[in-house]
Amino acid sequence: MRLVPLLAAVLLLVAVPLPGLSAQETEALPYKTDSTIRFPNTTAGEFTPGAGFDIIKTKGGSLNVSVYGLFRYMNQYPVGDKFTDHLGQVRAVQRRNDLNWQRTFAWITGFFIDPRFRYNITLWSLPTTQQTLLFGNLQYRASQAFVFGAGIGPNLTARSVQGQWPFFPASDRQMGEEFFRGGFSSGFWITGEPLSRLTYTLSVNNNISQLGVPQSVDAPQLAYSVDLRWQPTTGEFGPRNGFGDFEFHPRVATQFGASAATSREDRAASESEPPATTQIRMSDGVIPFETGALAAGVTVQKLTYTYLSFDASAKYRGWTVMSEYYFRWLTDFVADGPLPLSSIYDNGFMLEAGRMVVPRSVGVYFSTGYVFDQFKRHPWELCAGGSYYPFHSRSWRLNAHYIHIVRSPTGSFFGYYTAGQTGTTISFGTDILL
Repeated sequence: MRLVPLLAAVLLLVAVPLPGLSAQETEALPYKTDSTIRFPNTTAGEFTPGAGFDIIKTKGGSLNVSVYGLFRYMNQYPVGDKFTDHLGQVRAVQRRNDLNWQRTFAWITGFFIDPRFRYNITLWSLPTTQQTLLFGNLQYRASQAFVFGAGIGPNLTARSVQGQWPFFPASDRQMGEEFFRGGFSSGFWITGEPLSRLTYTLSVNNNISQLGVPQSVDAPQLAYSVDLRWQPTTGEFGPRNGFGDFEFHPRVATQFGASAATSREDRAASESEPPATTQIRMSDGVIPFETGALAAGVTVQKLTYTYLSFDASAKYRGWTVMSEYYFRWLTDFVADGPLPLSSIYDNGFMLEAGRMVVPRSVGVYFSTGYVFDQFKRHPWELCAGGSYYPFHSRSWRLNAHYIHIVRSPTGSFFGYYTAGQTGTTISFGTDILL
């Protein structure tokens, strides 16, 4: 019975006729698909600001203020309040039922002395975990082929961490993205478009995720990642390369990409403390650095994270299809006791499809994901939902989101998932990007 809302959304996605736009309406759209109009990604991942409001603009510098906010209700209906991990240990499912101002971003951005020299100061707050951070990045745009950046930025893993946020189907990532991806960390990167419609990025970061890992306990190893993105048909994929053909492309827009990353990770805590490194989880939802995660009484101190993914997406006249396939290896374990295995290999995919059933106003979507894991737990999900844009702009939306998930391999208070959960999650939220 819980799949009824999902099936209804799929039928709506396929069956409702999509009204066309007249020539006058198309011309009035705020976005055109001419390949000469660029929407450059500032390569700050989730820290890429909105259009904002110009406060100061002089020959010697500028200052712009931009904000993002998300409020949502979320309720999880697990089948049982416990799950069994791959070693047969029984663990608790931390079910959620809450109303939260979920996330805040505020950006101060602009240029200094030279318009090619850009700064971005970010205030980020997550009330669900009582975390507030202030950080930033600097960029020098030497040419279209070479842009140099330094500061907090993404490990170049899932496409969703490379500037797409918050233009997701709902307000957070799907299961596959969340499980396989890396995080954000201090680093240095080079990006650019050396050939028409082909963009590259190279990044070196402190670790896979700096959140919760202070420098005093961070291991002296670095993370390396690379990304290629090709947009062959129109040379763009909409604002922020995000989900949803809100802009109603009259020609098929396509995007293909590949990403790779590797990092030597440390648990960044003494054995008497819980691990500070929590970005990586195994397919049973357990953090590999937890004592007993791979063998009773044994603690993994170090491991190597290696990642590879390929993505393909298309938009046309209100339709969007986005897909990504992931590969991940955890190897070279260093532990304080014997382990039953020397490596862990998982792979999987996510698929999203959406349609603007009322142009610039109402969109519906469907998504799914699956993990082919070494422990043969085979986590999977089916999702459906819809968004309403009251002012016919991406800047404000109302969203309803439905998930049916089996054996969630990921979990956090950031997104929709609780580790080990089997059951249903529903959420209703509203977010703004100005």
